[in-house]
Amino acid sequence: MLELFGYSLSYSSLALLFLVAFFIGMAKTGVHGISMFAVPLLAIMFGGKSSAGLMLPMLIMADLFAVKYYHRHANWGYLLKLFPSAAMGVLVGTWLGNVIDDQVFRMVMSIIIFASLAIMVWMEKGNKGVIPNYLWFALLMGLLGGITTMIGNLAGAVMALYLLSMRLPKNEYIGTAAWFFLAINLFKVPFHIFSWQSIDVNSFLLNLICLPFIAIGAWSGIWLVKRIPEKHYRWLVIGMTGAASILMLF
Repeated sequence: MLELFGYSLSYSSLALLFLVAFFIGMAKTGVHGISMFAVPLLAIMFGGKSSAGLMLPMLIMADLFAVKYYHRHANWGYLLKLFPSAAMGVLVGTWLGNVIDDQVFRMVMSIIIFASLAIMVWMEKGNKGVIPNYLWFALLMGLLGGITTMIGNLAGAVMALYLLSMRLPKNEYIGTAAWFFLAINLFKVPFHIFSWQSIDVNSFLLNLICLPFIAIGAWSGIWLVKRIPEKHYRWLVIGMTGAASILMLF
C-alpha cells in the first residue's frame, strides 16, 4: 500500500487512477463517452460523492486542453441556450447529493446513462432527419446536464444526446462540449468545497500527480479523432456510453 496525501492506495488502485486520468483527457479532446468508464471506476475506489469531488479538478484540467485546441469550433448559439438552466441544475444536484447515499448515487448514475443511451439510439435509428432545435429542449437538456454533472460528473451522456441531436460536425461537437463543461465545471467547484466538502488540499494534490496522464490522454484523443470518419464518430460516442452504463451496474 502507498500513502499519498492522506489516501491509502494499492499499486493497482494507483494504476487505475492514472488510467482514469488518461480516459478523461482522451474523452475531452475527442473520444467522448470513454470518460464514462472513469465514473464507475472512481466510484468503486472512493465512493460516489468523494469520487465526484476527486474527479472534478481532473475534468477541468482536461477541459483546458480541449478548449485550447477546439476553441474556434464552438457553437455559442447552443451554449447560450444551455448555460442558464445548467446552472440551475447544478443547484438542484447539490441538494440531491446531500440527501441520497452512495448506493442510491450509483443507481441514479446508471439509470441516467441507460435512459440517455436509449434516446440516442432511437434518434439514430429512426429519426435521423429530426433536429429538435427548440428552446424548451435546450433548457431541459441544460437542466438535466446540470443535475447529472453535479451527481457523479455524468452530464456527458446528456450533452451527447443534445449535441448529437443537433447534428453538429465532430469538431464543432467537441468544441461546443469543451466550452460548456469548462464553464459548468468551474461553477461547480465552490459547491464541492463548501457544501459537499469533497475537494480539499489532499484531493487536489492527488489530482496534480494525474496531470501528465491527462495530458497524454488529451493528445491521444486529438490524434485519434482526426482518423475517425464523421459517420463513425457518432456511433463511437454512443457505443462508449453504452459500455460504461453496463460497467456502472457492478
